[in-house]
Amino acid sequence: MVEMPLWALILLVAFAAVTMASHFLFPSVRWFFRRRMERAVKRLNEKLQRPIEPFKLARRYDMIQRLIYDPEVSKAVAEHAKTEGLPENVAFEQAKRYAREIVPGFSATAYFGIAIRFAKFVSRSLYRVRLGHFSEDALRDVDKDATVIFVMNHRSNMDYVLVTWLAAERSALSYAVGEWARVWPLSKLIKAMGAYFIRRKSRNDLYRRVLERYVQLATDGGVTQAIFPEGGLSLDGALAPPKLGLLKYVVDGREDETTRDVVFVPVALNYDRVLEDRILVSAGQKGERRFRARISVVAAWFIKQNWLRLTRQYHRHGYAAVSFGAPVALSEFRRTHPRGDVKDLGRLLMTRIGDEVPVLPTPLVAHILLNAEGPISQDAVDAQMASVMEDMPQAHIHIARGDIQYTAEVGLRMLRKRRFVSDGPDGITINEEDRPLLEYYANSIAHLFR
Repeated sequence: MVEMPLWALILLVAFAAVTMASHFLFPSVRWFFRRRMERAVKRLNEKLQRPIEPFKLARRYDMIQRLIYDPEVSKAVAEHAKTEGLPENVAFEQAKRYAREIVPGFSATAYFGIAIRFAKFVSRSLYRVRLGHFSEDALRDVDKDATVIFVMNHRSNMDYVLVTWLAAERSALSYAVGEWARVWPLSKLIKAMGAYFIRRKSRNDLYRRVLERYVQLATDGGVTQAIFPEGGLSLDGALAPPKLGLLKYVVDGREDETTRDVVFVPVALNYDRVLEDRILVSAGQKGERRFRARISVVAAWFIKQNWLRLTRQYHRHGYAAVSFGAPVALSEFRRTHPRGDVKDLGRLLMTRIGDEVPVLPTPLVAHILLNAEGPISQDAVDAQMASVMEDMPQAHIHIARGDIQYTAEVGLRMLRKRRFVSDGPDGITINEEDRPLLEYYANSIAHLFR
Protein backbone atom coordinates (compact mmCIF):
# COMPACT_ATOMS: atom_id res chain seq x y z
CA MET A 1 0.00 0.00 0.00
CA VAL A 2 1.14 3.52 -0.91
CA GLU A 3 -0.59 6.32 0.92
CA MET A 4 -0.68 9.89 -0.40
CA PRO A 5 -2.87 12.98 0.05
CA LEU A 6 -5.91 13.28 -2.21
CA TRP A 7 -4.71 16.57 -3.72
CA ALA A 8 -1.39 14.96 -4.70
CA LEU A 9 -3.22 12.06 -6.33
CA ILE A 10 -5.40 14.47 -8.34
CA LEU A 11 -2.31 16.36 -9.53
CA LEU A 12 -0.58 13.11 -10.46
CA VAL A 13 -3.57 11.89 -12.49
CA ALA A 14 -3.97 15.30 -14.16
CA PHE A 15 -0.31 15.43 -15.24
CA ALA A 16 -0.52 11.85 -16.49
CA ALA A 17 -3.66 12.68 -18.50
CA VAL A 18 -2.02 15.75 -20.06
CA THR A 19 1.09 13.75 -20.97
CA MET A 20 -1.02 10.96 -22.46
CA ALA A 21 -3.07 13.44 -24.51
CA SER A 22 -0.08 15.44 -25.78
CA HIS A 23 1.93 12.37 -26.80
CA PHE A 24 -0.77 10.03 -28.09
CA LEU A 25 -4.28 11.53 -28.28
CA PHE A 26 -3.71 15.02 -29.76
CA PRO A 27 -1.41 13.89 -32.62
CA SER A 28 -3.92 11.20 -33.57
CA VAL A 29 -6.83 13.64 -33.48
CA ARG A 30 -4.88 16.20 -35.53
CA TRP A 31 -3.91 13.51 -38.05
CA PHE A 32 -7.56 12.38 -38.31
CA PHE A 33 -8.90 15.88 -38.96
CA ARG A 34 -6.03 16.79 -41.30
CA ARG A 35 -6.73 13.72 -43.42
CA ARG A 36 -10.40 14.71 -43.64
CA MET A 37 -9.41 18.28 -44.51
CA GLU A 38 -7.05 17.09 -47.26
CA ARG A 39 -9.79 14.95 -48.83
CA ALA A 40 -12.26 17.87 -48.66
CA VAL A 41 -9.73 20.25 -50.26
CA LYS A 42 -9.04 17.71 -53.02
CA ARG A 43 -12.76 17.60 -53.87
CA LEU A 44 -12.95 21.39 -53.67
CA ASN A 45 -9.96 21.87 -56.00
CA GLU A 46 -11.77 19.88 -58.69
CA LYS A 47 -14.44 22.61 -58.78
CA LEU A 48 -12.16 25.66 -58.64
CA GLN A 49 -10.61 27.20 -61.74
CA ARG A 50 -7.42 27.80 -59.77
CA PRO A 51 -6.83 25.10 -57.12
CA ILE A 52 -5.67 26.02 -53.62
CA GLU A 53 -1.89 25.73 -53.61
CA PRO A 54 -0.04 23.57 -51.02
CA PHE A 55 1.68 26.74 -49.72
CA LYS A 56 -1.68 28.07 -48.53
CA LEU A 57 -2.56 24.77 -46.85
CA ALA A 58 0.71 24.45 -44.94
CA ARG A 59 0.49 24.56 -41.15
CA ARG A 60 0.86 28.08 -39.79
CA TYR A 61 3.65 27.01 -37.41
CA ASP A 62 5.62 25.55 -40.31
CA MET A 63 5.19 28.71 -42.38
CA ILE A 64 6.37 30.89 -39.50
CA GLN A 65 9.48 28.72 -39.07
CA ARG A 66 10.16 28.82 -42.80
CA LEU A 67 9.83 32.60 -42.84
CA ILE A 68 12.01 33.44 -39.83
CA TYR A 69 14.78 31.07 -40.95
CA ASP A 70 14.74 32.38 -44.52
CA PRO A 71 18.29 33.51 -45.52
CA GLU A 72 17.07 37.00 -46.46
CA VAL A 73 15.30 37.42 -43.12
CA SER A 74 18.36 36.14 -41.25
CA LYS A 75 20.46 38.73 -43.06
CA ALA A 76 17.93 41.45 -42.15
CA VAL A 77 18.03 40.32 -38.49
CA ALA A 78 21.83 40.65 -38.41
CA GLU A 79 21.68 44.11 -40.01
CA HIS A 80 18.96 45.26 -37.61
CA ALA A 81 20.90 44.02 -34.60
CA LYS A 82 24.03 45.85 -35.79
CA THR A 83 22.19 49.08 -36.60
CA GLU A 84 20.21 49.19 -33.34
CA GLY A 85 22.99 47.85 -31.13
CA LEU A 86 20.95 44.82 -30.06
CA PRO A 87 21.96 41.21 -29.43
CA GLU A 88 21.03 39.06 -32.44
CA ASN A 89 18.74 36.86 -30.36
CA VAL A 90 16.69 39.94 -29.39
CA ALA A 91 16.43 41.03 -33.05
CA PHE A 92 15.49 37.45 -33.96
CA GLU A 93 12.62 37.50 -31.45
CA GLN A 94 11.37 40.76 -32.99
CA ALA A 95 11.37 39.15 -36.44
CA LYS A 96 9.54 36.16 -34.97
CA ARG A 97 6.83 38.43 -33.55
CA TYR A 98 6.43 40.10 -36.94
CA ALA A 99 6.16 36.71 -38.65
CA ARG A 100 3.47 35.56 -36.22
CA GLU A 101 1.55 38.77 -36.87
CA ILE A 102 1.78 38.48 -40.66
CA VAL A 103 1.41 34.77 -41.43
CA PRO A 104 -2.25 33.66 -41.71
CA GLY A 105 -3.69 30.31 -40.68
CA PHE A 106 -5.90 29.46 -43.67
CA SER A 107 -8.89 27.20 -43.06
CA ALA A 108 -10.76 25.89 -46.09
CA THR A 109 -13.74 25.19 -43.85
CA ALA A 110 -13.83 28.75 -42.52
CA TYR A 111 -13.37 30.23 -46.01
CA PHE A 112 -15.72 28.13 -48.12
CA GLY A 113 -18.05 26.93 -45.38
CA ILE A 114 -18.60 30.18 -43.47
CA ALA A 115 -17.03 33.22 -45.17
CA ILE A 116 -18.48 32.69 -48.65
CA ARG A 117 -22.02 32.09 -47.36
CA PHE A 118 -21.76 35.07 -45.03
CA ALA A 119 -20.37 37.31 -47.81
CA LYS A 120 -23.17 36.31 -50.18
CA PHE A 121 -25.86 36.90 -47.55
CA VAL A 122 -24.49 40.31 -46.49
CA SER A 123 -23.92 41.50 -50.07
CA ARG A 124 -27.42 40.62 -51.22
CA SER A 125 -28.98 41.99 -48.04
CA LEU A 126 -27.38 45.40 -48.45
CA TYR A 127 -27.24 45.83 -52.24
CA ARG A 128 -28.56 44.75 -55.59
CA VAL A 129 -25.30 43.18 -56.75
CA ARG A 130 -24.45 43.37 -60.44
CA LEU A 131 -21.50 41.98 -62.43
CA GLY A 132 -20.14 44.48 -64.96
CA HIS A 133 -17.45 43.71 -67.51
CA PHE A 134 -16.25 40.14 -67.21
CA SER A 135 -14.30 38.08 -69.72
CA GLU A 136 -14.67 34.43 -68.77
CA ASP A 137 -12.45 33.32 -71.66
CA ALA A 138 -9.61 35.71 -70.76
CA LEU A 139 -9.52 34.51 -67.15
CA ARG A 140 -9.80 30.87 -68.18
CA ASP A 141 -6.85 31.24 -70.57
CA VAL A 142 -4.48 32.51 -67.87
CA ASP A 143 -1.46 30.23 -67.47
CA LYS A 144 -2.33 27.58 -64.89
CA ASP A 145 1.15 27.80 -63.37
CA ALA A 146 1.05 31.59 -62.99
CA THR A 147 0.28 33.39 -59.75
CA VAL A 148 -2.91 35.45 -60.09
CA ILE A 149 -3.18 38.74 -58.19
CA PHE A 150 -6.43 40.74 -58.21
CA VAL A 151 -5.68 44.48 -58.05
CA MET A 152 -8.67 46.56 -56.95
CA ASN A 153 -9.77 50.10 -56.25
CA HIS A 154 -10.71 50.60 -52.60
CA ARG A 155 -14.10 52.23 -52.10
CA SER A 156 -15.42 50.52 -48.97
CA ASN A 157 -14.72 47.75 -46.51
CA MET A 158 -17.51 45.94 -48.38
CA ASP A 159 -14.96 45.45 -51.18
CA TYR A 160 -13.55 42.42 -49.33
CA VAL A 161 -17.00 40.91 -48.96
CA LEU A 162 -18.14 41.45 -52.55
CA VAL A 163 -15.02 40.18 -54.30
CA THR A 164 -14.61 37.22 -51.92
CA TRP A 165 -18.07 36.03 -52.91
CA LEU A 166 -17.87 36.80 -56.64
CA ALA A 167 -14.45 35.12 -56.99
CA ALA A 168 -15.44 32.07 -54.93
CA GLU A 169 -15.81 29.83 -57.99
CA ARG A 170 -12.29 30.65 -59.16
CA SER A 171 -10.08 30.47 -56.10
CA ALA A 172 -9.58 31.40 -52.46
CA LEU A 173 -8.19 34.94 -52.19
CA SER A 174 -5.48 35.96 -49.77
CA TYR A 175 -6.02 39.63 -48.86
CA ALA A 176 -3.55 42.16 -47.54
CA VAL A 177 -5.55 43.86 -44.77
CA GLY A 178 -4.70 46.92 -42.69
CA GLU A 179 -4.38 47.37 -38.97
CA TRP A 180 -8.13 47.94 -38.56
CA ALA A 181 -8.60 44.14 -38.80
CA ARG A 182 -6.26 43.26 -35.91
CA VAL A 183 -9.06 43.57 -33.35
CA TRP A 184 -9.92 40.32 -31.55
CA PRO A 185 -11.97 38.19 -32.41
CA LEU A 186 -12.15 39.62 -35.95
CA SER A 187 -8.42 38.98 -36.36
CA LYS A 188 -8.87 35.23 -35.80
CA LEU A 189 -11.58 34.98 -38.46
CA ILE A 190 -9.58 37.03 -40.97
CA LYS A 191 -6.46 34.92 -40.49
CA ALA A 192 -8.55 31.76 -40.93
CA MET A 193 -9.71 33.21 -44.28
CA GLY A 194 -6.08 33.45 -45.40
CA ALA A 195 -5.62 37.22 -45.08
CA TYR A 196 -2.37 38.67 -43.78
CA PHE A 197 -1.96 41.88 -41.79
CA ILE A 198 0.25 44.77 -42.84
CA ARG A 199 1.31 47.87 -40.93
CA ARG A 200 0.93 50.42 -43.70
CA LYS A 201 2.75 53.21 -41.87
CA SER A 202 5.59 51.15 -40.42
CA ARG A 203 9.10 52.44 -41.20
CA ASN A 204 10.82 49.55 -39.44
CA ASP A 205 13.27 48.00 -41.92
CA LEU A 206 13.18 44.60 -40.22
CA TYR A 207 9.37 44.48 -40.31
CA ARG A 208 9.30 45.48 -43.98
CA ARG A 209 11.86 42.81 -44.84
CA VAL A 210 9.85 40.09 -43.08
CA LEU A 211 6.67 41.26 -44.86
CA GLU A 212 8.47 41.41 -48.21
CA ARG A 213 9.76 37.85 -47.88
CA TYR A 214 6.32 36.53 -46.91
CA VAL A 215 4.74 38.17 -49.97
CA GLN A 216 7.48 36.79 -52.20
CA LEU A 217 7.19 33.28 -50.74
CA ALA A 218 3.41 33.36 -51.22
CA THR A 219 3.85 34.58 -54.80
CA ASP A 220 6.43 31.88 -55.51
CA GLY A 221 3.99 29.38 -54.01
CA GLY A 222 1.25 30.39 -56.45
CA VAL A 223 -1.12 31.82 -53.82
CA THR A 224 -3.97 33.82 -55.41
CA GLN A 225 -3.87 37.25 -53.78
CA ALA A 226 -5.90 40.46 -53.71
CA ILE A 227 -4.30 43.85 -53.09
CA PHE A 228 -5.40 47.50 -53.14
CA PRO A 229 -2.73 49.52 -55.01
CA GLU A 230 -4.14 52.77 -53.60
CA GLY A 231 -3.05 51.64 -50.15
CA GLY A 232 -6.27 52.64 -48.39
CA LEU A 233 -9.86 53.75 -48.74
CA SER A 234 -10.52 56.66 -51.08
CA LEU A 235 -11.37 59.77 -49.05
CA ASP A 236 -12.72 61.81 -51.97
CA GLY A 237 -14.20 59.03 -54.10
CA ALA A 238 -11.62 59.42 -56.88
CA LEU A 239 -8.94 56.94 -57.88
CA ALA A 240 -5.67 57.65 -56.07
CA PRO A 241 -2.13 57.19 -57.44
CA PRO A 242 -0.74 53.72 -56.69
CA LYS A 243 1.41 53.07 -53.65
CA LEU A 244 4.07 50.66 -54.78
CA GLY A 245 5.04 48.81 -51.57
CA LEU A 246 3.30 45.45 -52.07
CA LEU A 247 3.54 45.69 -55.85
CA LYS A 248 7.31 46.15 -55.56
CA TYR A 249 7.57 43.14 -53.24
CA VAL A 250 5.75 41.03 -55.83
CA VAL A 251 7.84 42.21 -58.81
CA ASP A 252 11.31 42.21 -57.20
CA GLY A 253 13.36 39.13 -57.85
CA ARG A 254 11.20 37.89 -60.72
CA GLU A 255 13.59 38.71 -63.55
CA ASP A 256 14.60 35.06 -63.84
CA GLU A 257 12.56 33.40 -66.60
CA THR A 258 12.43 30.16 -64.61
CA THR A 259 10.35 31.77 -61.85
CA ARG A 260 6.58 31.58 -61.83
CA ASP A 261 4.90 34.29 -63.91
CA VAL A 262 2.54 36.77 -62.23
CA VAL A 263 -0.77 37.77 -63.81
CA PHE A 264 -2.57 40.87 -62.52
CA VAL A 265 -6.37 41.01 -62.91
CA PRO A 266 -7.79 44.58 -62.66
CA VAL A 267 -10.98 44.69 -60.57
CA ALA A 268 -13.15 47.82 -60.25
CA LEU A 269 -15.97 48.34 -57.76
CA ASN A 270 -18.57 51.04 -57.35
CA TYR A 271 -21.62 51.64 -55.16
CA ASP A 272 -24.81 53.64 -55.10
CA ARG A 273 -24.09 54.08 -51.42
CA VAL A 274 -20.81 53.59 -49.58
CA LEU A 275 -21.71 52.77 -45.99
CA GLU A 276 -18.72 54.73 -44.62
CA ASP A 277 -19.11 57.75 -46.93
CA ARG A 278 -19.64 60.39 -44.22
CA ILE A 279 -16.68 59.11 -42.19
CA LEU A 280 -14.40 59.07 -45.23
CA VAL A 281 -15.42 62.53 -46.49
CA SER A 282 -15.02 63.99 -43.00
CA ALA A 283 -11.54 62.45 -42.70
CA GLY A 284 -10.62 63.87 -46.11
CA GLN A 285 -11.77 67.36 -45.14
CA LYS A 286 -9.65 67.18 -41.97
CA GLY A 287 -6.67 65.84 -43.91
CA GLU A 288 -6.20 62.76 -41.76
CA ARG A 289 -6.86 59.04 -42.01
CA ARG A 290 -8.22 58.50 -38.52
CA PHE A 291 -11.65 56.99 -38.92
CA ARG A 292 -13.47 57.57 -35.66
CA ALA A 293 -16.26 55.04 -36.10
CA ARG A 294 -17.24 54.10 -32.56
CA ILE A 295 -18.59 50.61 -31.90
CA SER A 296 -21.72 52.20 -30.44
CA VAL A 297 -22.39 53.99 -33.75
CA VAL A 298 -21.94 50.77 -35.75
CA ALA A 299 -24.15 48.82 -33.33
CA ALA A 300 -26.87 51.50 -33.49
CA TRP A 301 -26.80 51.34 -37.31
CA PHE A 302 -27.25 47.56 -37.29
CA ILE A 303 -30.09 47.80 -34.75
CA LYS A 304 -31.82 50.39 -36.92
CA GLN A 305 -31.48 48.23 -40.06
CA ASN A 306 -32.89 45.19 -38.25
CA TRP A 307 -35.77 47.26 -36.91
CA LEU A 308 -36.58 48.40 -40.44
CA ARG A 309 -36.56 44.77 -41.54
CA LEU A 310 -38.92 43.75 -38.74
CA THR A 311 -41.32 46.58 -39.56
CA ARG A 312 -41.03 45.84 -43.32
CA GLN A 313 -39.69 49.31 -44.05
CA TYR A 314 -36.23 48.15 -45.10
CA HIS A 315 -34.88 49.02 -48.54
CA ARG A 316 -31.52 47.99 -49.89
CA HIS A 317 -28.89 50.65 -50.50
CA GLY A 318 -29.09 50.71 -54.26
CA TYR A 319 -26.72 48.88 -56.59
CA ALA A 320 -23.20 47.57 -56.08
CA ALA A 321 -21.27 46.49 -59.15
CA VAL A 322 -17.95 44.76 -59.83
CA SER A 323 -16.08 44.59 -63.15
CA PHE A 324 -13.13 42.34 -64.00
CA GLY A 325 -10.71 43.66 -66.61
CA ALA A 326 -8.36 41.91 -69.04
CA PRO A 327 -5.42 40.21 -67.25
CA VAL A 328 -1.96 41.82 -67.41
CA ALA A 329 0.92 39.30 -67.32
CA LEU A 330 4.17 40.57 -65.80
CA SER A 331 6.18 38.80 -68.51
CA GLU A 332 4.11 40.47 -71.24
CA PHE A 333 4.47 43.88 -69.56
CA ARG A 334 8.25 43.52 -69.57
CA ARG A 335 8.27 42.57 -73.24
CA THR A 336 6.15 45.55 -74.26
CA HIS A 337 7.80 47.97 -71.78
CA PRO A 338 11.51 47.02 -71.85
CA ARG A 339 12.45 50.12 -69.85
CA GLY A 340 9.38 50.08 -67.64
CA ASP A 341 9.72 49.80 -63.87
CA VAL A 342 7.29 49.16 -61.02
CA LYS A 343 6.01 52.76 -61.25
CA ASP A 344 5.00 52.23 -64.87
CA LEU A 345 3.35 48.93 -63.96
CA GLY A 346 1.43 50.63 -61.13
CA ARG A 347 0.20 53.40 -63.42
CA LEU A 348 -0.86 50.87 -66.06
CA LEU A 349 -2.82 48.81 -63.52
CA MET A 350 -4.57 51.89 -62.10
CA THR A 351 -5.47 52.97 -65.65
CA ARG A 352 -6.94 49.53 -66.34
CA ILE A 353 -8.88 49.64 -63.06
CA GLY A 354 -10.21 53.11 -63.93
CA ASP A 355 -11.37 51.90 -67.34
CA GLU A 356 -13.45 49.19 -65.67
CA VAL A 357 -15.18 51.28 -62.97
CA PRO A 358 -18.95 50.59 -63.26
CA VAL A 359 -21.21 53.62 -63.76
CA LEU A 360 -24.21 53.38 -61.40
CA PRO A 361 -27.33 55.56 -61.04
CA THR A 362 -26.31 57.56 -57.96
CA PRO A 363 -22.81 58.63 -59.16
CA LEU A 364 -24.26 59.45 -62.59
CA VAL A 365 -27.07 61.62 -61.20
CA ALA A 366 -24.61 63.28 -58.78
CA HIS A 367 -22.38 64.17 -61.76
CA ILE A 368 -25.35 65.70 -63.63
CA LEU A 369 -26.54 67.75 -60.65
CA LEU A 370 -23.07 69.10 -59.90
CA ASN A 371 -22.63 70.24 -63.50
CA ALA A 372 -26.05 71.88 -63.67
CA GLU A 373 -26.23 75.65 -63.30
CA GLY A 374 -28.73 75.99 -60.50
CA PRO A 375 -31.94 73.97 -59.96
CA ILE A 376 -32.75 71.35 -62.58
CA SER A 377 -36.02 69.62 -63.45
CA GLN A 378 -36.63 65.86 -63.48
CA ASP A 379 -37.06 65.91 -67.29
CA ALA A 380 -33.76 67.74 -67.69
CA VAL A 381 -32.02 65.08 -65.57
CA ASP A 382 -33.45 62.36 -67.84
CA ALA A 383 -32.25 64.21 -70.96
CA GLN A 384 -28.80 64.89 -69.50
CA MET A 385 -28.43 61.23 -68.53
CA ALA A 386 -29.04 60.09 -72.11
CA SER A 387 -26.51 62.63 -73.36
CA VAL A 388 -23.89 61.69 -70.77
CA MET A 389 -24.17 58.00 -71.62
CA GLU A 390 -23.26 58.78 -75.22
CA ASP A 391 -20.01 60.34 -73.99
CA MET A 392 -18.96 57.10 -72.28
CA PRO A 393 -19.38 54.37 -74.90
CA GLN A 394 -16.60 52.16 -73.48
CA ALA A 395 -17.70 52.28 -69.84
CA HIS A 396 -19.98 49.73 -68.24
CA ILE A 397 -23.13 51.71 -67.46
CA HIS A 398 -25.74 49.90 -65.45
CA ILE A 399 -29.12 50.93 -66.84
CA ALA A 400 -31.68 49.84 -64.25
CA ARG A 401 -34.34 47.65 -65.87
CA GLY A 402 -32.99 48.78 -69.25
CA ASP A 403 -34.78 52.13 -68.83
CA ILE A 404 -32.84 55.43 -68.74
CA GLN A 405 -35.73 57.28 -67.11
CA TYR A 406 -36.00 54.67 -64.36
CA THR A 407 -32.20 54.81 -63.87
CA ALA A 408 -32.44 58.55 -63.22
CA GLU A 409 -35.34 57.92 -60.84
CA VAL A 410 -33.28 55.36 -58.88
CA GLY A 411 -30.36 57.77 -58.51
CA LEU A 412 -32.58 60.65 -57.42
CA ARG A 413 -34.48 58.42 -55.01
CA MET A 414 -31.24 57.56 -53.21
CA LEU A 415 -30.21 61.23 -53.00
CA ARG A 416 -33.65 62.32 -51.79
CA LYS A 417 -33.76 59.53 -49.21
CA ARG A 418 -30.50 60.78 -47.72
CA ARG A 419 -31.58 64.44 -48.07
CA PHE A 420 -28.65 65.40 -50.27
CA VAL A 421 -31.09 67.20 -52.58
CA SER A 422 -34.46 68.86 -52.16
CA ASP A 423 -37.35 69.58 -54.54
CA GLY A 424 -38.49 73.15 -54.96
CA PRO A 425 -40.67 75.16 -57.32
CA ASP A 426 -37.70 75.69 -59.66
CA GLY A 427 -36.61 72.05 -59.67
CA ILE A 428 -34.11 69.84 -57.84
CA THR A 429 -31.56 71.69 -55.69
CA ILE A 430 -28.40 70.45 -53.98
CA ASN A 431 -28.29 70.93 -50.21
CA GLU A 432 -25.02 72.83 -49.86
CA GLU A 433 -23.92 71.17 -46.61
CA ASP A 434 -24.03 67.80 -48.41
CA ARG A 435 -22.29 68.97 -51.59
CA PRO A 436 -18.98 67.23 -50.56
CA LEU A 437 -20.87 63.92 -50.43
CA LEU A 438 -22.29 64.42 -53.93
CA GLU A 439 -18.77 65.25 -55.12
CA TYR A 440 -17.55 62.06 -53.45
CA TYR A 441 -19.93 59.94 -55.56
CA ALA A 442 -19.39 61.93 -58.76
CA ASN A 443 -15.61 61.61 -58.38
CA SER A 444 -15.86 57.82 -58.68
CA ILE A 445 -16.65 58.18 -62.40
CA ALA A 446 -15.12 61.62 -63.13
CA HIS A 447 -12.05 60.11 -64.80
CA LEU A 448 -14.27 58.48 -67.45
CA PHE A 449 -15.20 61.94 -68.81
CA ARG A 450 -11.59 63.06 -69.35
